[in-house]
Amino acid sequence: QLPLVESGGGLVQPGGSLRLACAASGPTLDSYAIGWFRQAPGKEREGVSCISSSDRTTYYAESVKGRFTISRDNAKSTAYLQMNSLKAEDTAVYNCAAGLYCSDYVVRDYNYWGQGTQVTVSS
Repeated sequence: QLPLVESGGGLVQPGGSLRLACAASGPTLDSYAIGWFRQAPGKEREGVSCISSSDRTTYYAESVKGRFTISRDNAKSTAYLQMNSLKAEDTAVYNCAAGLYCSDYVVRDYNYWGQGTQVTVSS
């Protein structure tokens, strides 16, 4: 098992920033691609970003490109999603997942999933 725990969500004004963290307890994240998903009320879940396990190549959905940055610190078994210039439409529950590979900005073949963290962008 690879329990994942997300943190860092909260309420922020439009234009603000948040940094989400995805921490693994037990086995490390070294060999996994890490992806972030989000789901807004009444909408389907969508992939946001993915970072590969090998060369740390990063991928982003068009809606967040240039505003979000995904990274990982394998020594800490933690992945991050730095979110800048937040918009109201970024409001959602954000989950991280550990899987086998990135298919563009979506992590695939994931077996591990966190409980999610709420991000609310509102004035």
